[in-house]
Amino acid sequence: VFDGPVDALWIESMNTVLDDNKMLTLINGERIAMPPQVSLLFEVMDLSVASPATVSRAGMVYVDEADLGHQPFVDSWLQTKAESKEQHAVLRELCSKCLTKALELKAARCKEPVPVPDLCAVISLTKMFDAVATIENGVDPSDPQSFARMTELWFLFCLLWTVGITVDEPGRMEMDSLFREVDAQIPGKGLVYDCYVDPKKKSWAPWDDRVNHAWRPSFDQPFYKLFVPTVDTVRYSSVLNMLVRAKRHTLVTGESGVAKSSIIFSVLAGLDENTTWLNLNFSAQTSSVRVSDTLETRLEKRTKDTFAPPGGKRLVAFIDDLNMPEKEIFGAQPPLELIRSAIDIAPNCHADHSGGGWYDLKALKWRSIVDVNLVGAMGPPGGGRNPVSNRLLRHMHFLSFVDMSDEVVSTIFGTILHALCASQFSDLSDLVDPLVAATLSVYHTVCEQLLPTPAKSHYTFNLRDIAKVVQGVCMADKRRTEDRNDLVRIWLHECQRVFSDRLVDDEDRAWFDGLLRSTCTDQFKVQYERVVPEGTRLIYCDFYTPNQEHPMYEQVVEYPKLEHSVQESLREYNELNMPMHLVLFTDAIEHVCKICRVLRQPGGNALLLGVGGSGRQSLTKLAVHISEYELFMVEITKSYGLRDWRDNLKQVLTLAGHEGKNVTFLFTDTQIVNELFLENINNILSSGEVPNLFDDSDLAPIFEKVTPQLQQKKIPISKTNLYGAFVEQIKAKIHIVLAMSPLSEAYRNRIRQFPSLVNNCTIDWFSPWPEVALSSVARTNLADIEGSIKPAEYPGVIKMCVLMHQSVEQMSKRYMEEMQRYNQVTPTSYLSLLSVLKSTLKHRFTYLNEQRNRLVIGLEKLASTKEQVATLQQQLEANQPILERTKVEVEQQQVQIAADKEEAATVQVESEAAASAASAKAAECEAIKASAEEGLAAALPALDEAVKSLSKLKKDQIVEIKALKKPPAGVKLVLKAVCIMFEMKPGKTTDPDTGQKVDDWWGLSQKMLSDLGPDKLKTKLVDFDKDAIKESTVKVIDPICDDKETFSPEVIAKVSVACEAMCMWVHAMRTYFYVNREVEPKRQQLAGATEQLNAAAASRDAAQAKLQAVTDRLAKLEADLAAAIDKKAQLEEETERCQRQLGNAEKLLSGLGGEAASWELQSKEYQRQMDGVSGDSMICAALISYLGPFIATYRAELVQSWKGALDDNNVPYSKGVSVPDILSTPVEIRQWTIDGLPADSFSVENGCIMAKTPRWPLLIDPQGQANKWAKNMERDNQLEVIKLSDKDFLRTLENAVRFGKPVVLENILEDLDPALEPILLRQTYKQGGSEVMKIGENVIPYHSDFKFRMTTKLSNPHYPPEASVKVTLLNFTITQEGLEDQLLGIAVAKERPDLEETKNNLVLQNASMQKQLKEIEDQILKLLSESSGDILDDEQLINTLAQSKVTSDEINVKVAEARETEVKIDETREEYRPCAFRAALLFFCVADMARVDPMYQYSLPWFVTLFVRAIEDSEQSEVIVERLKNLNDFFTYSLYVNVCRSLFENHKLLFSFSVCIKVLMGDSMIDMEEWRFLLSGSALGQASELENPAPDWVTAQIWTSVRSLSLLPAFQAFEGSFAEHVDAWRAYFDDNEAHRAPLPEP
Repeated sequence: VFDGPVDALWIESMNTVLDDNKMLTLINGERIAMPPQVSLLFEVMDLSVASPATVSRAGMVYVDEADLGHQPFVDSWLQTKAESKEQHAVLRELCSKCLTKALELKAARCKEPVPVPDLCAVISLTKMFDAVATIENGVDPSDPQSFARMTELWFLFCLLWTVGITVDEPGRMEMDSLFREVDAQIPGKGLVYDCYVDPKKKSWAPWDDRVNHAWRPSFDQPFYKLFVPTVDTVRYSSVLNMLVRAKRHTLVTGESGVAKSSIIFSVLAGLDENTTWLNLNFSAQTSSVRVSDTLETRLEKRTKDTFAPPGGKRLVAFIDDLNMPEKEIFGAQPPLELIRSAIDIAPNCHADHSGGGWYDLKALKWRSIVDVNLVGAMGPPGGGRNPVSNRLLRHMHFLSFVDMSDEVVSTIFGTILHALCASQFSDLSDLVDPLVAATLSVYHTVCEQLLPTPAKSHYTFNLRDIAKVVQGVCMADKRRTEDRNDLVRIWLHECQRVFSDRLVDDEDRAWFDGLLRSTCTDQFKVQYERVVPEGTRLIYCDFYTPNQEHPMYEQVVEYPKLEHSVQESLREYNELNMPMHLVLFTDAIEHVCKICRVLRQPGGNALLLGVGGSGRQSLTKLAVHISEYELFMVEITKSYGLRDWRDNLKQVLTLAGHEGKNVTFLFTDTQIVNELFLENINNILSSGEVPNLFDDSDLAPIFEKVTPQLQQKKIPISKTNLYGAFVEQIKAKIHIVLAMSPLSEAYRNRIRQFPSLVNNCTIDWFSPWPEVALSSVARTNLADIEGSIKPAEYPGVIKMCVLMHQSVEQMSKRYMEEMQRYNQVTPTSYLSLLSVLKSTLKHRFTYLNEQRNRLVIGLEKLASTKEQVATLQQQLEANQPILERTKVEVEQQQVQIAADKEEAATVQVESEAAASAASAKAAECEAIKASAEEGLAAALPALDEAVKSLSKLKKDQIVEIKALKKPPAGVKLVLKAVCIMFEMKPGKTTDPDTGQKVDDWWGLSQKMLSDLGPDKLKTKLVDFDKDAIKESTVKVIDPICDDKETFSPEVIAKVSVACEAMCMWVHAMRTYFYVNREVEPKRQQLAGATEQLNAAAASRDAAQAKLQAVTDRLAKLEADLAAAIDKKAQLEEETERCQRQLGNAEKLLSGLGGEAASWELQSKEYQRQMDGVSGDSMICAALISYLGPFIATYRAELVQSWKGALDDNNVPYSKGVSVPDILSTPVEIRQWTIDGLPADSFSVENGCIMAKTPRWPLLIDPQGQANKWAKNMERDNQLEVIKLSDKDFLRTLENAVRFGKPVVLENILEDLDPALEPILLRQTYKQGGSEVMKIGENVIPYHSDFKFRMTTKLSNPHYPPEASVKVTLLNFTITQEGLEDQLLGIAVAKERPDLEETKNNLVLQNASMQKQLKEIEDQILKLLSESSGDILDDEQLINTLAQSKVTSDEINVKVAEARETEVKIDETREEYRPCAFRAALLFFCVADMARVDPMYQYSLPWFVTLFVRAIEDSEQSEVIVERLKNLNDFFTYSLYVNVCRSLFENHKLLFSFSVCIKVLMGDSMIDMEEWRFLLSGSALGQASELENPAPDWVTAQIWTSVRSLSLLPAFQAFEGSFAEHVDAWRAYFDDNEAHRAPLPEP
């Protein structure tokens, strides 16, 4: 049995099995014969993809549901109720009376969003009735009074929630009427859907009775977890709960935002402990393998082949977005087929198993799945959602949720806002109802007016948007919400953030602004301008007031304050991270505020839509920094795959769910290597998890941390609850920010396939930068060039940057409309313009200045040389007599010097003797001095130690001594010693022991302390004159100092610290006295010796002075002699130099004199170009940054418009100077043409752009011209040619980067490999002092000689903005001028090979000689400019210049001869130009056929081959005119025949007409004004106002064309002739063969 949809691939392989021989042929060729008793049975939905070969081999049995009907099933079911005759009778009557009418009504007058087959509805009815018609629900056979009534009530209830629940809102009105006809006891309020069966009252009761109207929200929990009870939530959750408990597979349908998922989650959360549940989110990329793997993680083996939930529990699998899986090519949806298999009845071979299952793909065995119930949710098909097979739907009980009524929505959000006002704004509670009404009004208007289109595919709105508005209002802070206007203002702001921020153009935004203004007036009875003053930008954020403990969501009142805050945050970010060079203009700052608003909301996610370079990533990084969140991004490499992606997802989800960090996951569409990435993102957005991402080892530490949280909340600890808490933490902490480009088809497909990208994200549309932003960015980026250009030009340069960007944007739209060719203009393009402008301006100014300066210096050197010649001759004549006199003076001075030298020798002997005596006496003095100092050295340490101790004395210590009444003996002794040293005389006092008079030292000491005081005493001790100590004093002190037991510092220290210092001082003074007494004689001896030394020194000084006088006189004489000799040599040298310089001057002037005039002209030209350097640089920068993708005509038009704008904005430019003149040199361009670049101006411009662009070029090269040129240009530099299809292309690229080789990457398509990104963006960095680049996983040294070029053969590729900004696109599509030159060369080479060979040799020879001439001139100017000093002295330079000039003259002669020869050859070659001209015309005629049908593609090599064959095969002639005619006729016909072979018949006439017109145009036989009139029906000029002569058949359009035709010279006054002969023209008009009839006479 083959149960499932037919696949055209495998069904075809069964054809041989279906034949009579029953032979199965495998892929490897093996053949297996099937036994005769084997038969095949296919159970399929349809045969839409089965081939006739298959259908003809099988017998067909078609079962039509309409033929079967529902009655047989009803009868079978009623038989099961036969035990109770009363119930059987009631049910039979109800089925015949109600069921049939309900089904007929549904089919005739109701619409089902998701069609449900009648039989499916009836089956659901019976099963639901069996589940609810129980004794517990009042259906008790033992109660005859109510049994029949309760059976009827429950049957009607089940009929309502099966047949009646699948219809839309109008259909429910119809159903309500039917049910009221059947049962008149249904309450009159509302619809029957608002009632349920009350088993206690045994009657209908309103659902409203079960609504908890006292419920109030708690704002401690996240806003998205608020679940307001309403009639809808109560009835849907109650019925769903009945079905889940009855183990019915249920499918909930309804539009987005009707709370399907919320209600299902609330039901699942309330299940008993014997039931677990699992959440699965389907998307377009969901696979059957992922579904089976996810389900199997929640199952365990119960028996051999049976799998069930663990612990004997039942599993409820909730599948959200059930119909999202994309259909395969043959229409099947594998995930849904797996689900159908899981809930279907097991095949007969597995009849011992209950329920369904699937096959184990590894063991190829059946796995039976039991105790699993399915609850699905989906929206109606459309917009990325697919129809689901009825073979799956037949197992489901349908619950269709209709859109919530305004009353219910008002109840939900009114409840929340009332609670908000009650807690914070009690005086504004009367504003709640207008707020809700206004929100609903805006929502409904937006849904009706802003409908999705291909360009606005995200214009989809649902009730989640209302919730986002209310959530934003709930962020209002009571500190900043004082009156009604404050609350209305924040409501306006939130409406703008939710609705307006996703709008794509100014027209839609202006419309929405008008809607808010009218709503403000209608609902709040206040003018919009009173709430938001005119000109105010309405922005709220929570970082406007810095350094808040609790950030306050408040309005930005002072924009400069906000700007300063964001600038400071950017500065902090740049200090901590890789710097971002952002210009924070107004729109950018607003985007930062918008992103911060999303991040501050729990579960807030953002979808940022804009082209590459608009700032989505940079501003998000800044917003994350401001919010103090952690940023997470993935790094894409060549080998990045699903495993790396899952590892990264684990990291970010662990950060949020395990570590509890606020994490922002920034993900861009350029990082989508696999569409499964978006499926995982979709899951996180909708449910907060990725199924099967974590294994048990990953979850163990997570559960360990989550367990205390559940214990605190008193939630049972189970694996399900632990994982649920982890997911809830993820939902609250993670914030996903998606950055996507809205211009690609992939974007539109993705938001259709992954609905959470729109439904669960706040959308922020990044519009193109406004003019103010462009100006601000330009001023910031060009601030450093303000000094390089004239101040008057700077404002014009800024304006021109803006104008150039905007003009290219407009031209790109025209380019698309007229040529169907794409050109992406992004903010990155603008930044590139500014960057290239700066570099071009700097390079151009430097180049021109250097060239001009070289010429000026050369001219100055030539002019100064002319002036020097006359001066040198005069100088030579004047020097001769001076030279003779100098010779005589030298001889006289030599005689005098000899006599003075003898006298100096005698004086020197005397001086040396005196100096010797003085030295001996000095040695004696030094010995005496050393001896004295040695003696003093013994006393000085003790003295220093004493002084040091004295310095430590404190005032209070001395005062303490003074205050002693009975001082210790040591204190008395020390003070006595001090008094002795001070030579103080004691008084007398009576000794109390002996009664005799004794010296009163203590009284004297006290008097000393009192008189001097602590400070003076300390000073006196320190300043004591130790050299004046008397010997008598020392004799008195000796006995005291010698007594070490009583007078030592150690002993005294025990008594007093202050006295210890005085004691040390006394000992030091005594020691110093004895040492000084021994040293004093030595001092006296030293004084005598010193006196003798002074006398000896005076004698020595006198002798030396005499010697010095003689020596000075001798030195002066020698100096005079040397000066005279130098003067003589100088005069001789100067004479020789003059003679030499005169010779060099003659050489220089004769060699370079003729160059002066040429250099003068060149210098003026360089100066003229320097004056226009600003405008020239701007045109070149714009050409490089923007114009690569444009064809020649569009480029020329833009450049011409820019030149006019430069004049208007007072920015000078060099008139008559072309772009190639600025960006390149004639020598370089000539080399390009030799290498194969077409010589036309368009191709040369492309070459200039490629040479100067800062990005690697991508060449649009359908004819292969650029590819050939790029290869020839680098053929001698180890060129590497690769393709993306090459197996080792990345290794080749890495080696080229490492060794600096050029690379040409061929055959690029419209997708750039992510592995190329580091090369395209030149992401190099320093490592170990060298520059490196990371390519994939490898870090490669980056060689500066590396060059990279890409080519594509696509004639009109469409690269997304993100790719376009990484490369420089260059349109190398061949031009007619370039092709004509190539074909001329081919024709001449075939007709006159000798001529063409000579021409080619001349081109190479001229190029070589011109290059040499340029090098020689550069060398001459370089030598002149770098020469220092007098140029006439540099003989080597003069000789080099002379030789260079000789070589230059020789080359010029050869060049002149070559030019004459080349002119003669060109004249002969030009005779063949008509042939090349015709062929070029015909090529573009053929190429234009691709616009008729893309299939018509003709390559240039094929065309050239055909052209060469025509030259060979056409009739020869010696007469050149006749030969050309033969060649043109033959080739035209040959081309026509060859092309017509490949054309559809209906296109051949068009091609013939096109060829004819092109040929006539080439021969100037077509009037272009008449041709334009033929195509458009109008002519330029003001037509006459002549009245239509026959309005009955001459329509207004025809008459307008007639009048326009009269404007053409050949048809003047035609409208008058037409009116005069209108009847003749009517006959011509009505003629069935008008094309054969003669025209009426004029």
